[in-house]
Amino acid sequence: MTLDQLKPGTAAVIAAVGGEGALRCRLLDMGLIPHTRVTLQKVAPMGDPIEIRVRGYELTLRVDDAKKITVTEGGASR
Repeated sequence: MTLDQLKPGTAAVIAAVGGEGALRCRLLDMGLIPHTRVTLQKVAPMGDPIEIRVRGYELTLRVDDAKKITVTEGGASR
């Protein structure tokens, strides 16, 4: 499952971060690394962007970017 498929209020653990080049580096720099717990906070009225909570802060992502992040719903983080 990917990050964009979560329901608001649902927690998950990042399994893998896809993408290429600068986009992948940017996602990793924002703290979206494997084994990190994230929670989907909100979805914009038109469905894009989404807001997640990761490492104690809120982060807004485009749905296209969220589709590149594979998550495991529930799971334990390290």
